[in-house]
Amino acid sequence: VQLQAFGGGLAQPGGSLRLSCAASGLASGVYAIGWFRQAPGKEREGVSCIKTSDGFTYYSDSVKGRFTISRDNAKNTVYLQMNSLKPEDTAVYYCAAGFPTLWAIPHEYAYWGQGTQVTVSS
Repeated sequence: VQLQAFGGGLAQPGGSLRLSCAASGLASGVYAIGWFRQAPGKEREGVSCIKTSDGFTYYSDSVKGRFTISRDNAKNTVYLQMNSLKPEDTAVYYCAAGFPTLWAIPHEYAYWGQGTQVTVSS
């Protein structure tokens, strides 16, 4: 199983970025793809999650209304559209796959991609 996250970079406050998570090797079935982030000195936190079967989505309160998660099952890719970015969104963003009971808990996910850096600064 491989997950590859990309699309990070530098954005100004109020700007936008779109992250992509390309998955390969996952068995078909019901699973979820989650996005997490980790800022220096802080714990990894759940940002958003999508169930690939029905598209049901979850968001943390800190990003609700600004970020949108979506999927393209044909491409085995999940996207995280990040709008109205704030400096506090600066972090390394990771995507993960698994069968979480609690979507925002990192250890509920079995597979992780490498991180992609998002920096929001003027």
